[in-house]
Amino acid sequence: MRILLAEDEKSMSRALTAILTKNNYSVDAVYDGEEALTYLLSGDYDCAILDVMMPKMDGFTVLSKIRAKGMTIPVLILTAKSQVDDKVEGLDLGANDYLTKPFESKELLARLRVITRSVTPAVDNTLHFGNVVLNRGTFELTTATGSVKLAAKEFQMMEYLMSNPGTLISAERFFEKVWGMDSDADINVVWTNLSYLRKKLASIDANVKIKVTRNAGYSLEIDA
Repeated sequence: MRILLAEDEKSMSRALTAILTKNNYSVDAVYDGEEALTYLLSGDYDCAILDVMMPKMDGFTVLSKIRAKGMTIPVLILTAKSQVDDKVEGLDLGANDYLTKPFESKELLARLRVITRSVTPAVDNTLHFGNVVLNRGTFELTTATGSVKLAAKEFQMMEYLMSNPGTLISAERFFEKVWGMDSDADINVVWTNLSYLRKKLASIDANVKIKVTRNAGYSLEIDA
C-alpha cells in the first residue's frame, strides 16, 4: 500500500516513514502543502497523511482541494491542536480520521488500517492464481508442494502481479508503486526482486511464471 506523508517537521517525517516502511507501507514524504497537493493530484496513492500546520499550504486546504477534485482517497489528519472545532473542521472537509500529536505508533497504524479497509481487501486475506496462494497476513507463497516466505518488497510486487494477472506492468510502474517516487534506490532493484520471485516460484513448483515482454513490462501468466 502506497502512502503520501505530508509533514514539515523532518525529524517527525523520518520517524513516521521508518515506522510505516517497517510495517510494509511504501511512503513518499513531502514537507509542504503545495508539494503534497502536487503529488496527490499526479500520483497514485492508497492513503494520505496530512499535517495541518505546513508551510505554503495547510493540511485543511490540501484536503479541501483534493475533495473538490472528487478524490476519495482516505486521509488521516495530523494536528498538534486538540480543540474540538479543529477536529470538526477536518472531518467536515472530508478527512476520514485525525490524530492529535503526540501519539503512539500503534495508534497510527490502527487508524490507518481502519480508514484503508475500503481499499484493502478485508474479506479474503489470500490471493489465488494457478496453483499458487499468496497470504497477505504472513507474506507466504504456497502451493500443494510447499511454501516460501517473501521479503517485504517481494511481497508487494507479487501482490501487485497476482491482483492483476495477465496485465503488463512496466519496471517503472513497479518502481513507482513499490519504492515510491522519492526513493534513492536504482530501478535495478525491480529486476533483482523479480529474479528472486522467479526462483521462489520455481522452488515450490508453481505453475505460474513471471513473463517478460521486451520493452513493455512483466506479467503473471499460467506456465502452460
